[in-house]
Amino acid sequence: MAEAAGGALSATATPLAPDRPAFSIWSAVYTGLAVFAVVQALPRRAGDRRLRAVSWWVLASMVLNALWIATVQADSVGGSVLVILALVAVLATVLVRLVRIPHTDTAASLVTDVTVGLYLGWVSVATLANVAAFLAVAEVGGLGLGATTWSVVVLAVAAVLAVAYAVVARGRPSVAVPIGLATAWGLTWIGVGRTAGPLVDGTVATAAFVAAAVALVAPLVTTLLARRR
Repeated sequence: MAEAAGGALSATATPLAPDRPAFSIWSAVYTGLAVFAVVQALPRRAGDRRLRAVSWWVLASMVLNALWIATVQADSVGGSVLVILALVAVLATVLVRLVRIPHTDTAASLVTDVTVGLYLGWVSVATLANVAAFLAVAEVGGLGLGATTWSVVVLAVAAVLAVAYAVVARGRPSVAVPIGLATAWGLTWIGVGRTAGPLVDGTVATAAFVAAAVALVAPLVTTLLARRR
């Protein structure tokens, strides 16, 4: 993927590109999706309304994930932005459904919540990097702000988004915490990437680390407040 589309999505393509080790989180996401696929297909889970409410949406996210890979391999960075935005929308829909429907079986709910949480948190960060890559390919530049300022603004948006997820999922720490962990993971590796290599930027690195801290703490705070109420 780093070599596709002329390297537009490589770890050094833009100031918002996560460093290479960040992408190892896909191993956890794909493992979770595989386990989920098996769990939801078991005959004894046929009547589990929570699984039934999200299974097709999760399948749609997997199809979109594959389509995103194909789109990037076809060198269409603009097309990949549209696909990943659709993917985030689908996963956000799954999140809302998981929050609204009470837990059924403990093991099935845990597999579902953790997998979707990691998936949504990481894809949200990847979306920011994807948009930044598209703007770079389109030679839009710093949108009148400069690359550093623009990157800090986007990272601030990421922090706000992380807080929004935490608020929405405050009653479901099993999904809220994984979202925060995956978001913090991606943002941290953006920060690490800006401390070395060809795109060193101390301001962006600091902003990324602060945003990561917000993403990590937000679900803990909202969960604690929800329990007190």
